[in-house]
This record gives sequence, structure tokens and C-alpha cells, in this order.
Amino acid sequence: MKKFLLFIFAIFILSGVAFARTSEVISNQYLIEAQKKIDKIGFNLLNSNGIDKRMVFGFNLKRVVNAGTYSADRQIVMYRGIYERLNSDDEIAAVLAHEISHGVDSYDGILRGFFYKWSHFFAPKKYEYKADKRAVDYMVHAGYNPVAMIVMQSKLFSQRRYDWYSTHPLTSRRMMTVYEYIYNKYPEYLVKNKYKDDIFYQNFLLTSQDNRLKFQQKVEKKSKKPVKYM
Repeated sequence: MKKFLLFIFAIFILSGVAFARTSEVISNQYLIEAQKKIDKIGFNLLNSNGIDKRMVFGFNLKRVVNAGTYSADRQIVMYRGIYERLNSDDEIAAVLAHEISHGVDSYDGILRGFFYKWSHFFAPKKYEYKADKRAVDYMVHAGYNPVAMIVMQSKLFSQRRYDWYSTHPLTSRRMMTVYEYIYNKYPEYLVKNKYKDDIFYQNFLLTSQDNRLKFQQKVEKKSKKPVKYM
């Protein structure tokens, strides 16, 4: 009986070790593939926009819905939690392009941008709006659809109750700002909008009706031409 129990215990241990090794191999392969994709999109954004500031990209297996720019070494890291929520290269490009903008800003100023964090600390919303708009430019120049920026934000960013205590603008304002920027600079992406039936873009259209109406009235008053939005 003891031998039988020892045999079962040995099988159990070996199975656990085999499972752990298999899981490790799968995780490593997943990490490699994700890193390749992020590198491909990230460096395409850098090269296509002629960005001569040195930056690298990293992938972290933590299930955190976030991405960040580490200004000390200009490394842009995307976490698994956000990566798994993105459905296309366009959406990945939206996240990376935004972070690249922060990376570019981290080079500006005295002492090679040493005080960039302080500038960002005292005017965080300014830099977030700037990064969103510049990311749209980066995306277009690299061949990605900028409307994916709205889709990504609609999908991932929550809506805070108040704006004053947050380091980031209200999501509704961010999406509307991106929408207006695309309309004014790259209207062709709204005229032939491949995301018009996307559920997250549809939700943006639903929740931004009042803001878009105000924007439409402003545009029509200025141009004196009717405008159709998609």
C-alpha cells in the first residue's frame, strides 16, 4: 500500500513539474511573439515619422491594463493586460504612438530633459492632450488608422466623476478632442470610416451626441456647409 501511495505521489509531482515546464514554455513563446509585434509596430512608428530620439519597447506579462513611458531610460512598456484587450495593429499603434509622444517630450529641456517629469507633473492634462493629437499624426504617417485611437479609448478608459482631481482628462473629452482633430486634419478617415460598425466606436457616437452636435454647429457656422459625421 505504501509503495502504491509513493507511486501515486511521484506521478503527481512529476505531472506538476511537467505542467509547470509546459506553462513556462507557453509563457515564453507568448512573450516572444508579443514582443516581436510590439517592436514591429513601435519601430515602424519611429522610423516612418523620422523620430531621431532613441527609444526601445518592452512587454510585461503582468495582467495590468496599462502602458507607460519610463523617461529615465526612454523605455516604453506595454503590459499584457492592455495588450490582450487590443484587437488590431491600429489599436496597438494608438497606445504606442501616445507613449512615443511622451518619450519625445522626455528629451526636451535642460540637462537632456531631466526636469521633464516636473513639467508633466504641473500640467499633466496638457501633455495627455498633446500626446493624443501627436499620436494621431504618428499613426497616419506610419499607415495606421487614427480612428482606432477613439476605439481604444472607448474600450479601455473609464469615465471619472470629476476632472479636477485626475492627472488625465475626462475620457469623453479626450475622445472628442481626438475626433475633432481627425475631422479637421484627416477627414478622409471619417468619410470612409472602417470602424463605423465597431461596437466601441458606436458607443462613442452614442455618448458624444451632444458634444458632436455642438461641434457640428460650430463647423457649419464657420463653413456655412452642412456636415455629415460618421
